[in-house]
Amino acid sequence: MTVFAATGRGAASAGWRYLVVTGWRNNVADTVEALARGRRRHTDPLGLEDQLLGAAVRPRRFGELVAATSRPVLARDHLQRLLWKRRLAFDLNGPLGDGTWIYPVGP
Repeated sequence: MTVFAATGRGAASAGWRYLVVTGWRNNVADTVEALARGRRRHTDPLGLEDQLLGAAVRPRRFGELVAATSRPVLARDHLQRLLWKRRLAFDLNGPLGDGTWIYPVGP
């Protein structure tokens, strides 16, 4: 398409790389949709988010993190919220599940 070609030439003249991406891997759209539920405001009277952040000082699997809290069933939603808010990180190359590696985010 003409627009993409023109944008590509403009980016190249500025020394930038340019790439057009179409579509997502199936798991990415599903994961983003699941995490988007974390954008809604909610309370944390049990302090589960602090428990999760305290347990995530090193990379750990999703299931290990929630199991390290006082209420694992409830902690799943809080962990998804922390991922949505980018307080913790993970790789979108695979589906989000108990085996997914969760990483601490810098200071």
